[in-house]
Amino acid sequence: MKLLVIGLGQCGGRIADRFARLNKRAHAQRGIQIIADAFAINTDVTDLSGLRTIGPDYKHRILIGGSQTNGHGVGKVSEFGAEIAKEDSDKVIDALRTSERFHDTDAFMLIASTSGGTGSGAIGVLTQLLKERYIGKPVYNVVVLPFRQEETTEARTVYNTAICLKSVYLAADAIFLIDNQRYVKKNASLMRNMDVINARVVEPFYNLLCAGEETNQRFVGSKVLDAGDIMQTLAGWTVLGEGSSPLQKKRFSFGVKHDFRDKMSETSRGAQCMDAALGELSLPCEPKDARRALYLITAPPKEINMDIVKEVGDNLRGIAPNALIRSGDYPRGKDTLSVSVVLSELTAVRKITNYFTQALDLIATMKARQGLQLPSRKFEETFNDIPVLL
Repeated sequence: MKLLVIGLGQCGGRIADRFARLNKRAHAQRGIQIIADAFAINTDVTDLSGLRTIGPDYKHRILIGGSQTNGHGVGKVSEFGAEIAKEDSDKVIDALRTSERFHDTDAFMLIASTSGGTGSGAIGVLTQLLKERYIGKPVYNVVVLPFRQEETTEARTVYNTAICLKSVYLAADAIFLIDNQRYVKKNASLMRNMDVINARVVEPFYNLLCAGEETNQRFVGSKVLDAGDIMQTLAGWTVLGEGSSPLQKKRFSFGVKHDFRDKMSETSRGAQCMDAALGELSLPCEPKDARRALYLITAPPKEINMDIVKEVGDNLRGIAPNALIRSGDYPRGKDTLSVSVVLSELTAVRKITNYFTQALDLIATMKARQGLQLPSRKFEETFNDIPVLL
């Protein structure tokens, strides 16, 4: 699957930069392209200057709102970021269309942090614009949720997050939810943490995107998981994860070539990788709430057998009984068995509901300060009080 990746704001730009590096890796290791092109859009010149891989020309690092912000950002005011994105949308579309591989793109992927100003404000606006202009081409969002300390110390962070989540849910075909707090290393420096987090956000996409673009006949799976399968799986709130296990050399004991212990270990390894993938999901959730799911098994050709496929499939069916499941295999690698998992169309995500509840409390408090008394209403009714940036 080929994506056209667009990073918005500082966080989104850095993750898009990681996707560009992932594409270089796919080209060097596997001779394939998984990213049609990568762009970074921001209202801050310094943030754009800190990228490593995305092209340094003004068509790939796009400064918007220069006359309003003087290149210094929007100060976490997402409404301002949305307004600038609307005004400079033609500039963005013009830059995207100049990409040499624009028409090879299977889908758009827009990335932003929900807590900032530029990214959280612009992502919903640009998602809606792309949906309207390129009918039939999916537009996916990757939204990065704030750190715990940001939620507890900055009220604006929770407010931005809630209105961003509501906006992208109304506009995007699917939204990948990324919980920053999942990847924090307490004893590492801030810069090291950010670098590791961005890498871990991107890594689970690698095999999923490569499997359907493989050109070497030796590495084409018996059951290919291609762009069509992914598109049919992705809808609404979505999470993904990946689990791996090193492959051990087989025993040759008592002159027996195929030791029964190897067979037992081999079969259980698939379930272990599935458990690891679920433990590393980008956001904690209940798999039973998923209505769609997929898994991809990546391993050397001789290691992918029917027992492993059945074990992994049965495992996922057991924990996601309500999901329509798609699957595939990807015979790549030398000494590792890997399982990639996507759970999509989640009907309930507790963390998202919490953001909406906290935002409604903030709105009620702000209105109370203005002397406005809100009548008691159900959550579904008060949900309409959260603004939309479209």
